[in-house]
Amino acid sequence: MIIKSKLKLALLVGFSLSVLSLLIHLLVTNYSTGDLVQYHPALDNFHPIAQKNRNGRLWGSVSTLAALQPFANPRRKFPVPSEHNGFIYAKIHGGFDKIRSSICDLVAISRLLNATLVIPELQQSLRSKGISPKFRSFSYLYNEEQFIGALSNDVVVVKNLPEDLKKARKKIKFPTFSPQRLASPTFYIEEVLPKLKISKVVRLLITDGGCLESVLPSSMVEYQRLRCRVAFHALQLRQEIQILGNHMVARLRAYGRPYLAYHPGLLRDTLAFHGCAELFQDLHTELIQYRRKQMIKRHIVHEELNIDSVARKRNGSCPLMPEEVGLLLRAMGYPQNTIIYLAGSELFGGQRVLIPLRAMYTNLVDRYSLTSKKELSDLVGPEYPLPVSTPQSPAAKSRDQLLEEWNRAGPRPRPLPPPPARPFYAYEHQGWYGWLLETDKEPDPSPADLRMQAHWLLWDALDYYVSVEADAFFPGFHSDGSGWPDFSSLVMGHRVYQEASRRTYRPDRKAISEFFDTIRDNLYHPSHNWTVAVRDHLNRSLSVDGLKAAALQSKPSSFLSHPLPECSCTTTSSPILNLLKDTGGNLIYGKEDKCPQWMDKKLVAVSFNASDSQGEDVEEIESSEESGTKQFESVGPSPEDEEMDPYD
Repeated sequence: MIIKSKLKLALLVGFSLSVLSLLIHLLVTNYSTGDLVQYHPALDNFHPIAQKNRNGRLWGSVSTLAALQPFANPRRKFPVPSEHNGFIYAKIHGGFDKIRSSICDLVAISRLLNATLVIPELQQSLRSKGISPKFRSFSYLYNEEQFIGALSNDVVVVKNLPEDLKKARKKIKFPTFSPQRLASPTFYIEEVLPKLKISKVVRLLITDGGCLESVLPSSMVEYQRLRCRVAFHALQLRQEIQILGNHMVARLRAYGRPYLAYHPGLLRDTLAFHGCAELFQDLHTELIQYRRKQMIKRHIVHEELNIDSVARKRNGSCPLMPEEVGLLLRAMGYPQNTIIYLAGSELFGGQRVLIPLRAMYTNLVDRYSLTSKKELSDLVGPEYPLPVSTPQSPAAKSRDQLLEEWNRAGPRPRPLPPPPARPFYAYEHQGWYGWLLETDKEPDPSPADLRMQAHWLLWDALDYYVSVEADAFFPGFHSDGSGWPDFSSLVMGHRVYQEASRRTYRPDRKAISEFFDTIRDNLYHPSHNWTVAVRDHLNRSLSVDGLKAAALQSKPSSFLSHPLPECSCTTTSSPILNLLKDTGGNLIYGKEDKCPQWMDKKLVAVSFNASDSQGEDVEEIESSEESGTKQFESVGPSPEDEEMDPYD
């Protein structure tokens, strides 16, 4: 009996020691995996972040800019003229950003010349003969009916020229103008208007993304507001793009998660213009230099072909590389599971330049991660099939030809014969590298290339929509000084107009380059002082200081990148003392009008409802946590996070 009791005691002690050892092992394992690289699931398995856990320091609004509200209505009488001098029709060359900027300028020019505007044609879609026939050129991107209706109180817009003028247009009987970038209003009044009155029709060819100067005289302030009404109200993406964009935003914000949009700005033309070829390797450098040589021949670039890219980088003239952006976001405190949306249809350098950023932030997604092939194909519409270029095998040689080659092969002993000829596939001749190995001249774009360029318009439109709606936006390259409108600057201007207090980073690339020069040998383990300095710089870029710096950089070349103070009002009655003017004495920041009374009341009501709803959401989360259950699925975005538009 005593032996059995001792045996039971020994078994009990052994079992207890085993359980204790297992618990210690699990505890040690839990605390020892902090430095290991863990697998991060795909989009459907993102780490849930509820509204309660949203970090205000990383995602909260900027309180110093909360008083700025969108208000682009005319401040005085601005009726549509009763008599018209004629018609203006235009062809716009370029990508999404140039098209958007040019259309706004066209509307302002039509009003300036008292002309009827024919809906412009987008050359990027016209060149592609294989796009879906269900879309007209303009309607490939934008809603025609919305565009015409929204501008009915400003400019008369028609879809086509009258029938009697269409025939004359085909015979090119009307004067044609190719206005320079940022042309002055005087050019249109003195050069274009007289011929418009005589011929009744004028054609404009716009290639540089902006045909009217950005900063207009103070007497033309209503034309600036007209530009805002065009860009932010009349130019609405067609319904299919908006629907898919809403789906993408909803998927990014599932379970109450915020997301950050990032546009690298790595475009071949931009890199060639600023001489940033040495940032890349191999054939990428040669491709940039080839494009730069073409720009020099066309007098677009007035510099030498070979430029010190490192010096340009330190001067802030080159884009921030994705690796640098990842280090900046990490210095700001964004966790590794932050959702980052990668915007931009073109990424020069390919996916390999994103490898360091993906290592730091594995929830890096793009349009292909958020949509299915069917959704994208439905957006494109039914297209005609392109001819398939099948590989062609070399012609077979006869026995006599082989013998003749053998006899002409030279003295013996002979080297091994070359390997048998094989077919050359299309991808070996086409694409970004094939032509560079075979010829010194870049070939003309193929039908597939033209169709791809047309598709880029749609992808940029989707990315623009998602970037404007993002909880935070970080540009890799903006306000580059070239004078061309760029994607990031247009997004930043739209966000400032729509809700200025949202987090929109405006990094000074020259200062950022100086920061990285100090830790070049220890990038991934910077000192605490370096992290604090970077964090202070980026936080200041979010506030009034960053907005003023952006005004000096971007507004002289693109009004839509900084539509202040003309297109905004302030809800506070305290005057803004720090007025900012450009070199010409024009006001570019400060002295915003006081918002009308009806807007103040609406904003107060929206704020009150948002605070109540947020309180209810927090109580629901707390109660679910107390009950021991996790209900992330039931937590949706609160009204506080929803964008507010007083024009709704």
